[in-house]
Amino acid sequence: MISDYIPIVLLILVAILFVAAILIFSAITSQKAGGNPAKDNAYECGIAPLVGVHSRFSIKFYAIAILFILFDIEAAFLYPWAVVYKEMIKESLTIFYSMLAFLGILFVGFFYALKKGALDWK
Repeated sequence: MISDYIPIVLLILVAILFVAAILIFSAITSQKAGGNPAKDNAYECGIAPLVGVHSRFSIKFYAIAILFILFDIEAAFLYPWAVVYKEMIKESLTIFYSMLAFLGILFVGFFYALKKGALDWK
């Protein structure tokens, strides 16, 4: 029973060691503060920046990004369902109705976002 978990434990240990090695390598090779002020500028092409480094972005960028992630994750859920659909539909229609409910909830959210104007780029 315990031997079934050995590959998982080894994978976790390798991941922890890899992260630790990257952090140590970064700390050793990184340039310390107090370097060239021109290098700290936002742009190094010779043209002075028009806005500061910490300019504000419109909330529309974040709303569109969140909606993109939402629908991207939805596609990630649809793919495994489509792969096993043909085999599972023979046993029961539950798989069909569960995905229909999932898509229904997704489309309600999509139409709500459309109604609120979250996808309008103005």
